[in-house]
Amino acid sequence: MIGLSARAARQFRELREHYEDRERPEATRRLIAALEEASRKIEVTPSAGLAAPRPYPHLARPDRLWIKAGRYWIAYQPATPVIVGVFYETANIPRRL
Repeated sequence: MIGLSARAARQFRELREHYEDRERPEATRRLIAALEEASRKIEVTPSAGLAAPRPYPHLARPDRLWIKAGRYWIAYQPATPVIVGVFYETANIPRRL
């Protein structure tokens, strides 16, 4: 699996803790599976992501791409590659990025 930035690691940890606090082990497994899926896709074709999540086109940046895995949007830097953001699909991403 490719690495996570400090911010992405914090976002992952907060999501996992949220699911664990609510006793939702299946949600935790889906989160982990989504990160693994995104990582595989990024490793195979780093440039295959989208410029921005479909609901948030204004988040496009030249050094960042986005990939949808499960119910999560994963932001990453294709040059490194490193995951820089992990968001549930209905999260208000602009307020959290």
